[in-house]
Amino acid sequence: MAFVAQMMMTPEQIAELPQAEQGLYQNIPLWVNLAFACAVFGGALGCVALCFKKAIALPALLLSVMGVLVQMYHSFFITDSIKVYGPGAAVRPSLVTIIALFLLWLATHAKSKSWIN
Repeated sequence: MAFVAQMMMTPEQIAELPQAEQGLYQNIPLWVNLAFACAVFGGALGCVALCFKKAIALPALLLSVMGVLVQMYHSFFITDSIKVYGPGAAVRPSLVTIIALFLLWLATHAKSKSWIN
């Protein structure tokens, strides 16, 4: 839902945000949006594939992790979102990264044990 909400934000909705937050949303490069899409849809596809024991889970979750890492790089190092939102804002992105890495590990483990094919 966060992906859809961010993609659907209108200039009017961005203008309603505090000034510091507006800067974060106004100039998001295309590559960051593509990374966000890869993270979201790769993760969703990978999880569904894991449930159905399909080997496509591994590359889908790898794509998701790469998307997450690219997005977090942009968020923390290029835009410095911690400065805008404060240190507490690192909690959710950190959890997302940990979960994405765990799912990739799970798919790798499942593949090595022949649980998925």
